[in-house]
Amino acid sequence: MKRTLFLASVVVVLLASTLRADEPLALDLWPEGKVPGLAAGETEEIVETIDPRIGRRVTKVSKPKITVFKPDPSIDTGAAIVICPGGGYNILAYDLEGVEVAKWLNDIGVTGVVLHYRVPRAKEGEVYENPLKDTQRAIRLTRANAKDWKINPEKIGVLGFSAGGNLAAVTSNADEPNYDAIDEADKLSARPNFTVLVYPAYLNPKDSDIELTPEAAVDETTPPAFLVHASDDHVSATGSVAYYLGLKRLKIPAELHIFPDGGHGYGLRPTEKRVTSWPDLATGWLKTQVLTEEK
Repeated sequence: MKRTLFLASVVVVLLASTLRADEPLALDLWPEGKVPGLAAGETEEIVETIDPRIGRRVTKVSKPKITVFKPDPSIDTGAAIVICPGGGYNILAYDLEGVEVAKWLNDIGVTGVVLHYRVPRAKEGEVYENPLKDTQRAIRLTRANAKDWKINPEKIGVLGFSAGGNLAAVTSNADEPNYDAIDEADKLSARPNFTVLVYPAYLNPKDSDIELTPEAAVDETTPPAFLVHASDDHVSATGSVAYYLGLKRLKIPAELHIFPDGGHGYGLRPTEKRVTSWPDLATGWLKTQVLTEEK
C-alpha cells in the first residue's frame, strides 16, 4: 500500500513539473469523497452540453476541478489568474468565459487556471457558499504548485464574469477560509493578490446604487482591482461603480471603465461595441500592476 501511494505521488509531481503550454493540466480540487458541502449521496460529476454561442455549457458541477493553461516559457511572466466563468450560479459559460480567457492570458504571458466551480446554485444557503469554497481551494492549490508550475505565489489573481465576477469579488473580500483544512495546501493564503471583474453581478443590495453587499464589501485588505461594464447592461453597472469607489476611498489601486453600450455576456469576443476592447485595457493595467519586475 505504501509503495502504491508513493508511486501515485511521484506521478502527480511529474505531471506538475512537466506541464507545458500545449498540454493543459486538469486537476481535481478535492480528494474523492471529501468535497465540502456536497450533499450526502450526491454523485461527483461534471455535466455539460454544447451551446452554439457560448461553446461548452456546464449545467452541473459536483466534482470541482481546475484546468491549468501555461503560456510559452519565452514570455511567461510568472503570474497566474484563476478564472471564474459566469452563468448566474446556475451554469458555467465554460468556453466563452473560461478557456478563451485562459488562451488570451497565455498570449500575454500569464498562466490561466479555469475553474469548474459548483453549479447549479444550492437550494439553501447563500448562492456563493460552495463556489467560494472551490475558488479559495483553487487559489491555494495554485500557490501550492507554484514552484512546479513556475508561478510567483505573490502574483496570483482572480478574474470573473457576471456571477463569476460576483464570486471573484466575494473571494477577494473573504476574511477567513470557508471550509476546514484538509491538507498542506490549505495552510496557504486563499486571498488573491489582484482582481479583474468583467460585468460583475450581485454586488449591490436591492434598490441600492452606491452600497455593496456585505460579502463583497471592501476593506483595507482587499486587493487591487480592474473593472469593466457597459451602461446598458441588464446587470447594473452601479455594482462596479460602488466597488471602485470603495477601493478609491481606501486608496487601493483600482481602474474602472464604464462604456455607453455593449450589453452583457460578450466575453473576449470583439464586436463593433467599444466595450469589447477591454482585454487591451486590462493588459495595460496588468502590466503596470502585476507584470513588472518590482511586483
